[in-house]
Amino acid sequence: MDEKTNEDIEFNYTEDELKIIKEGKAEITFPDFDKVSSDAPVFYNPKMEFNRDMSILALQTYQKEVDREINICDLFGGSGIRGIRYKKEIDGCGEVNINDINSLANKFTEINAENNDVEVIIDQKEANIELRNNMGKFDVIDIDPFGTPSPFLDSACYNLKRDSLLCVTATDTSCLSGTYKAPCIRKYNAKPYRSEYYHENGIRILTGFVALTLAKYQKYIEVKMSHSTEHYMRVYMKVKKGSKATDKSLKNIGYIGHCNKCLHRVVVDGGLAGCIPEYCPECGEKLITAGPMWLGPIQNKEFIEEMIKTSEEKELNTKDKLLKLLNQCRDEAEAPATFYHIHKMCRLLHVSSPKLDVFINKLEQHGFQAIKTHYDPLGIKTEATSKEILDMIKELDAEGELN
Repeated sequence: MDEKTNEDIEFNYTEDELKIIKEGKAEITFPDFDKVSSDAPVFYNPKMEFNRDMSILALQTYQKEVDREINICDLFGGSGIRGIRYKKEIDGCGEVNINDINSLANKFTEINAENNDVEVIIDQKEANIELRNNMGKFDVIDIDPFGTPSPFLDSACYNLKRDSLLCVTATDTSCLSGTYKAPCIRKYNAKPYRSEYYHENGIRILTGFVALTLAKYQKYIEVKMSHSTEHYMRVYMKVKKGSKATDKSLKNIGYIGHCNKCLHRVVVDGGLAGCIPEYCPECGEKLITAGPMWLGPIQNKEFIEEMIKTSEEKELNTKDKLLKLLNQCRDEAEAPATFYHIHKMCRLLHVSSPKLDVFINKLEQHGFQAIKTHYDPLGIKTEATSKEILDMIKELDAEGELN
């Protein structure tokens, strides 16, 4: 991945060319560009305030869990807003390293740190060099690049110590979700598939790639929380160590086989050598395979509940939106992988769709889980098979419950 340097750019902005915003407890100055873009040497993306607010809750919850001062690396600092907010808003925060290869970005970070009366360490290194030069220093590494995090994950996995926290954002959702297959294979060593649950597949592919990268260093993950929001995917993972435990953890790697005809899916975990059937056991159609990916838990109920409690201590502009998502993710914690889209199931039968609550009641009447998912407002996580769901839709049709 190319990273741009701006050694020759002088800091000669006038007041009219600068903008000041307040986010959380921080006040940030940055150049007033017309458009948020990787071409801008320093920018502020208001859409990522939600991401930063969520990160405050996750890192504070992690700090409480380990019960010690935590040192943080913000790998792509930009204007410094994320790292400065961490320093100001997280109790028990130790050193914060804010790194950016861009000299102008670092100048704004310096100005913003001074204006916010916080002390941070400002580094100007290529991201991998920053991680390799600080082996084992950080309790938290936050990778939030413009695009794929893939080129930086090996250095991060090499750096991370026992019980540290890795936070990863991916904005290349079109490749992770299956719109562009070749880039996903190239970046994440996995084949995607654009099914109705493609955003969940994307998070599982990203998480699986991290798990396999960590395994080289006899390390493994416990996923604490993950979400797909707007244009990005975000995963928070606690890193553990031990060769035997790592080998056991890799049993969570596997594949999903999807049937385009009857919408049945086959989930095969157990490791990279898992054997997925070639044909659908329900209708005989050839299955489409996606993976390898992480098929273990991607939400931790206890951690998310603590994040919800922690939100009461924080002043966050996006709190209502945060709580809605956190409650959804908590409810998904014990649900199976993948979900069903009610409209797509009904289209298969050429019938109208029932109201979502009516369908949920029908699933529960038959003794199945029925959990709404944050990935899609019409998505339901359940252990029921596609055939059982189609049969229930037929029952609702016979009962006159379809719209």
